[in-house]
Parts: sequence; C-alpha cells; structure tokens
Amino acid sequence: MTPTRKRRLTLFLGILAGVSLAVGIAIYALQDNLLYFQSPSDVIARNIEPGQKFRLGGLVERGSVQRDPQTLLASFDVTDGKETIRVEYQGILPDLFAEGQGVIAHGRLAGSGQFVADDVLAKHDETYMAPEVADALERAGHPVKKKLSDSETVASGGR
Repeated sequence: MTPTRKRRLTLFLGILAGVSLAVGIAIYALQDNLLYFQSPSDVIARNIEPGQKFRLGGLVERGSVQRDPQTLLASFDVTDGKETIRVEYQGILPDLFAEGQGVIAHGRLAGSGQFVADDVLAKHDETYMAPEVADALERAGHPVKKKLSDSETVASGGR
C-alpha cells in the first residue's frame, strides 16, 4: 500500500469513527426526550418503574374528577375499560377536559402508583380521539367511534 493510500484510508476511518460517535451520542440524547404511550392496562401489566416518564391515555372516568378550590390541584381517574389509574395534575386543565372524554397526560408514576401529570391534553372536538387512545380502548374491549369523514362516524366494536 502506498503512503497516499494509507493516508486516505486513515482519513476515511477517522471520519467514519467521528460520524459513528456523533450518531451514537444523538441517539442516546434522544432517548430521554421520547415519551411512550401507555394505557392503564399497559402500565399495570408492564410494572413501569416510578419516575419513568411516559404518556398515559384513556377516558376520564365519570364522577372521578376532584378539584381543590384553593389551589389548581386536580385529580381524576383515567381508564381504558379494564384498568384505572389515578392522575394528579397541578395547573389549569384544558377547556375541553370533561368526564367520559379522551385524555392524554404526560408525566410519571409516583411511588404510590398514582400518575403525576406535567401536562394534560384533551380531545379537540366532539368526534376526535387520539389514535393511540382509540387503539388502547379497542384492545380493552371498549367500543370507540371512529370518524370516517366530516359527515359520518362508525362505532367500532371491541376485538
């Protein structure tokens, strides 16, 4: 091998190592920013560790919403039809937040098994439900209405 080829090979391997290191660091850094969606049944089945951040989705159970009039503390139950998890949220709930409606909460489990939400998202109109929430509810055997077009909806039975 000539000295010119050795230099080129060394330069190529150096660049390849640098790019590989940069990609590895980027993937490692992004792992902390990913929030995986979980239904209440998923949370209980997978034994998610307290403190791990994820998105909890399901329906707000009727009669479960409690608000402290002195503070902005709200607590409510999120269910997928099979399992239920208590959610605690400190802040102003979205205007469209209501019992019996779809909700996604970003946060983590506390040591007591209660979900502490950093952010709560509610559906944006009367027929929309986040696809992850609809799929989780269907897997749990809860019928979900899916929107086909602007003028028609269809009820989907559980599997």
